[in-house]
Amino acid sequence: MQTVFKTAEEKMTKTVSVLVSEYGAIRAGRANAAVLDKIKVDYYGTPTPINQMAAISVAEARILTIQPWDTSTLHPIEKAIMASDIGINPQNDGRMIRLVFPQLTEERRRDLCKDVKKLAEESRIAIRSIRRDCIDKVKKMEKASEITEDDLKIAEKKLQDFTDKYIKEVDKAAEAKEKDIMEI
Repeated sequence: MQTVFKTAEEKMTKTVSVLVSEYGAIRAGRANAAVLDKIKVDYYGTPTPINQMAAISVAEARILTIQPWDTSTLHPIEKAIMASDIGINPQNDGRMIRLVFPQLTEERRRDLCKDVKKLAEESRIAIRSIRRDCIDKVKKMEKASEITEDDLKIAEKKLQDFTDKYIKEVDKAAEAKEKDIMEI
């Protein structure tokens, strides 16, 4: 039965960490290198993340600089950024690329908050699904007389406690991201 708890906790932890990484990719009006994490550049026939090809740094609050180690990759990086859906046009000066993050409009902020809420709800659903699967396993164990009815009740309570804990973490992450987005 301990393996069921361990599995549940691992999966729920992973769900929260995936949510947090998704939130990192949402642009909140400030320069953030995480927005480039999903962008791959065709580098000698291999899709390569930008952070493996260049030094990425935050020059100012709303300016991100990308300085490739190999200057011949400037144009492919620029093309990959333009082809992505981050909505920022790169500025290439021949040595580095600058990404200037525009100030977000009120409407865009509200749209981003809706996305944040949607991702949070998907994570809550995933956590509840993990709980349901684990409770089903424990019920099968009880039917097979591997555990008692009291053990089943204890297991259900413990799984519900895990669920509550991780849903609170999801809510905290969503609240922090919404606050970040709405901050001017």
